[in-house]
Amino acid sequence: MKKLIINICILTFAVIAACLLYRVLIGNTYIDYMPVLGGYNKDDLHLGGPSEGFSYEILSKNDKYLTIAVKPDGPGEADLFLYEKNADPVYEAAYFFGKDKTVYNRANGGFTGDNALLVALTFYMLALGFMLMRYTLKLRGSAFYAYFTIYTAGFSIFSLAGGIDLLLVTVQRLLNPATHTMMQVYASIAGMSYTFVFLLTPFLMVFAVAMAISNVALLRHERKRIQNVLGILISAMLIIGELVVILVRFQDFSGSYEELRIRMTAVNVLTTAFAYFECMLLGSIICGLRSVKMQPTGPADYLVILGCAFRKDGTLTPLLKGRVDRAVAFNEVQKAAGGKEAVYVPSGGQGPDESMPEAEAMSRYLRSIGISEAQILKEDKSRNTYQNMLFSGKLIKERSEGARVVYSTTNYHVFRSGVWANLAGLRAEGIGSKTKWWFWPNAFMRECVGLLVNRWKQELAFLAVLTGFFAILTMLLGY
Repeated sequence: MKKLIINICILTFAVIAACLLYRVLIGNTYIDYMPVLGGYNKDDLHLGGPSEGFSYEILSKNDKYLTIAVKPDGPGEADLFLYEKNADPVYEAAYFFGKDKTVYNRANGGFTGDNALLVALTFYMLALGFMLMRYTLKLRGSAFYAYFTIYTAGFSIFSLAGGIDLLLVTVQRLLNPATHTMMQVYASIAGMSYTFVFLLTPFLMVFAVAMAISNVALLRHERKRIQNVLGILISAMLIIGELVVILVRFQDFSGSYEELRIRMTAVNVLTTAFAYFECMLLGSIICGLRSVKMQPTGPADYLVILGCAFRKDGTLTPLLKGRVDRAVAFNEVQKAAGGKEAVYVPSGGQGPDESMPEAEAMSRYLRSIGISEAQILKEDKSRNTYQNMLFSGKLIKERSEGARVVYSTTNYHVFRSGVWANLAGLRAEGIGSKTKWWFWPNAFMRECVGLLVNRWKQELAFLAVLTGFFAILTMLLGY
């Protein structure tokens, strides 16, 4: 994580330094592009107006725009008019000259070195997105199981989407700078959250429908309770949220410019909040799916098996049996590859409606398939996943320091369990057992929501900062 943060800082400072260097190299000359409107003949167009405090010249003309170089003598303001022969002005540019002789064009939002800054910002967003995605995909071992990984996965998609949008805007501006002004660039930057939501609409719609279908299948096999309709609720929220954001964004508006700015600020705050939820959801999905595919980076000394409910007669349910069998299969492969035999750590206490601790039920099953008592280390006090990891870790550390630990659970539960392991101070990697297709999506979504709910204060704080940033950006840029 530290290396990633350092690389992001280096990228940021490098881009800023490049922009500042370019600004120094081009001096005080601002390149403006005046559009040729109304079908005027470019050869009949000329500039005019007070020339005190600055100089200007036409660099080139074409049928779309005139390229003009403006150079101020010092701070101040000036207007420059575009005339057709002796007729009235057909276009007016209003310039403001800063103390550093930077030119600001109030007509189209341009400023000295604007195109270079736009290219640099586009590069920054794309590079940041690739950097975050590369970090997510390269992570291995226990370091992968962290909330930070959810952020890097989710915001890599956000950054890439924003970068792609800026790339399209940059190409359009470079090809026709008079039509695609910096005002449009500002609108694109301020509306980056909406762009993200819009680009992800097809994927999220398909995802929402698939989630609802799997949830209907789940309800046909399981009893009706709030946990078993979570997929339908999430699907409805995604679809309604997407439609609300799109409808509000394109709703007709009549009012003053100030009212429009306030409205657009409110819309961007709403869109940013929804985009943030999508980032976290995408990050959780990416991490969850990848955790199932990942294999431990080395052989295990201990195999922690996370418990869950078993039958009243003490036999294991298919869900719990799958976890134990997955650990046994991993151990067999490890031994066949020349590695040593790992110690099994069945972990789980006794619930109020259970006849024995979950660890004991798993131990009995392990002994029934030929695992010796000496190869089993029971942890029978834990009440939840965090305690599974905490208490199991203490037992393991009492026997050996620096042992390699692998935990076994159901596939949808692997990533969240790894996060709990890290929080409990246990460096461990996960393996997952398969479950029914109709059970997996809803259970996996429950895990994603659980991850976010566990840190709801931090998530709300980060959301407040993010929405505040885009609200201020919208007000400053006028969009």
